[in-house]
Amino acid sequence: MLDTASLETMSQLSCGLSILGFMFIASASRSEKLESVVQWIVVVSSICAAVFLILLWNAGGGMWGSKAMVRPLAVLSILIAIAARLNLKGAQISQGLNPHQLMKENRLNDISESE
Repeated sequence: MLDTASLETMSQLSCGLSILGFMFIASASRSEKLESVVQWIVVVSSICAAVFLILLWNAGGGMWGSKAMVRPLAVLSILIAIAARLNLKGAQISQGLNPHQLMKENRLNDISESE
């Protein structure tokens, strides 16, 4: 079995890969195929992080000097994996206008008023 230092390192690397995937997802959304690949990378790395964290907790290890932090981080990793597969493309969540939409409507109003 792996020692606690190795498990801690592997869980940190998996979490880091998930974070990089989330940072890259906006750029990847230009291509549906690339976006799907990045989403799956985030899902797999988040699940791996959760598994490593659970193994770390079972081995009696801690994360950043805290043993109590391991289980909540494992649950958070699982939630991130679930959230990574949500496809919200085209859905207006904020229920408000974004700045680009406001500018477009202002331009259309200015054009219609000048005519």
